[in-house]
Amino acid sequence: MPLLGTIIKKAYELRNLPVEKKKLRLQHVKAQVLELKKLLRKAQFTAFGEHYDFDRIINSPDIPEAFRKQVPVFDYTSMYKQWWYRALNGESYVAWPGRIKYFALSSGTSDSSSKHIPVTAEMLTSIKKASVRQLVSTSKYNFPVQFYEKGMLMIGGSTHLQYNGTYYAGDLSGITAGSLPFWFQHFYKPGKSISKTTDWATKVNEMVRKAPNWDIGVIVGVPAWVQILLERIIAEYNLNTIHDLWPNLTVYVHSGVSFAPYVKSFEKLFGKPMIYSESYLASEGYIAYQNSLLTRTMELIVDNGIYYEFVPFNDTNFNDEGNLMDDPETLLLSEVSNNVEYALLLSTNAGAWRYLVGDTIKFTDKDKCEIIITGRTKHYLSLCGEHLSQDNMNRAIEMLQDEFNIEVREFTVAGIRHGSLFAHRWYLGTDDEIDAELAIQKIDEYLKQLNDDYMVERTEAIRELFIEVLPTQVFYDYMKKLGKEGSANKFPRVLKGERLQDWESYLKNYQQKV
Repeated sequence: MPLLGTIIKKAYELRNLPVEKKKLRLQHVKAQVLELKKLLRKAQFTAFGEHYDFDRIINSPDIPEAFRKQVPVFDYTSMYKQWWYRALNGESYVAWPGRIKYFALSSGTSDSSSKHIPVTAEMLTSIKKASVRQLVSTSKYNFPVQFYEKGMLMIGGSTHLQYNGTYYAGDLSGITAGSLPFWFQHFYKPGKSISKTTDWATKVNEMVRKAPNWDIGVIVGVPAWVQILLERIIAEYNLNTIHDLWPNLTVYVHSGVSFAPYVKSFEKLFGKPMIYSESYLASEGYIAYQNSLLTRTMELIVDNGIYYEFVPFNDTNFNDEGNLMDDPETLLLSEVSNNVEYALLLSTNAGAWRYLVGDTIKFTDKDKCEIIITGRTKHYLSLCGEHLSQDNMNRAIEMLQDEFNIEVREFTVAGIRHGSLFAHRWYLGTDDEIDAELAIQKIDEYLKQLNDDYMVERTEAIRELFIEVLPTQVFYDYMKKLGKEGSANKFPRVLKGERLQDWESYLKNYQQKV
């Protein structure tokens, strides 16, 4: 299919003519206003649109401002209890025209119960468009046209969907699999049969068995589970690296978690230089993707069915548990600043409105709409004002790995009461020898360098740091216990409340057995 490569290269040239930054920023802002107008017009005759008077918003002189004043901010609980439950029960025209046929099951990494996120035909079209754009963007890497003949191994959730009388429910990857372009089916691995498998262990066994039959150029998936698969293949066929089997493997597209802590582990799996590319596909829509090798940033997709607002992630807008306060400050794309942490609000062509997706981001270049994901609203620690973000934690683990030449494949952190003050407890998943006390001392030093608030509170209120070093398999077994083994599931970087109690109970049982 060299013709495909030729078409993609030409499409890239047409889409990426140089534009000066000032004009680029203006284009992004205008695109967002246009996107909001489209969403409001489409949904104005739904129950949600009539309740919040979308018709009046559309006819106002400042549509973004009217929308911001007229429609409240929702998290999943409030959106579900007030609106989405009606669509789940089969009602049409609730928050988006028509009846919702698909719901993506997503528990994220913060909550134990599954969330039902509506997925519409318009949303699936938007995801397809964004996927093609990301594919088109690869042409800047000057791959030979033959590269586009190679297979793409997509390690996602099961494509099997459950029918519940009025709707289908399952992993987003299962819902999107049915809308893959016909020309892509030839390249898609592991194929329809294996992708339908619901049991992770069975799916891995089947992919290992089929691996020699594939010529893979691109792998897509969450780092932890991709690593497990590649290690299994290497061991099964007695390879030095995965390139012994797949010499044309060139690109790894990762998503869901920061890749920085995994880089060291992945380098051992490859025998050739790899291109690492990040994408940001959530259950609520395709939000951003990396389109340059020069920076580890992603470009926000501003013209494809999603309208964004940004909530400054601070004590004014969020409580200590990471829950949204009443009447939070919200900013438009035209009002954001670089290097400030924001929680994302989405209004989408699947009937989400001013919806808190739960992720936090920073703009690295607001003119180019370039962002990085910094964590989750509930995956940070601020027991006493230390404001320790997931980004800080990832960086500290990366620094630990570099200094001691070890692999930390998983980790999580908990904040606890310690006497009248506080403490942090770290759990590291590694199969390398490591001095636990030295490791926690180093992590402490790194965090003091990375975070001034942490440095202050470390002397004032955080009196102790504890650490427990565990085999990596302990983390994977816990995910299996929760029914979250494989595919798009991620181990939470911060544990709180009932999840922390469950984890500690699990570890107690584990320690009694060893």
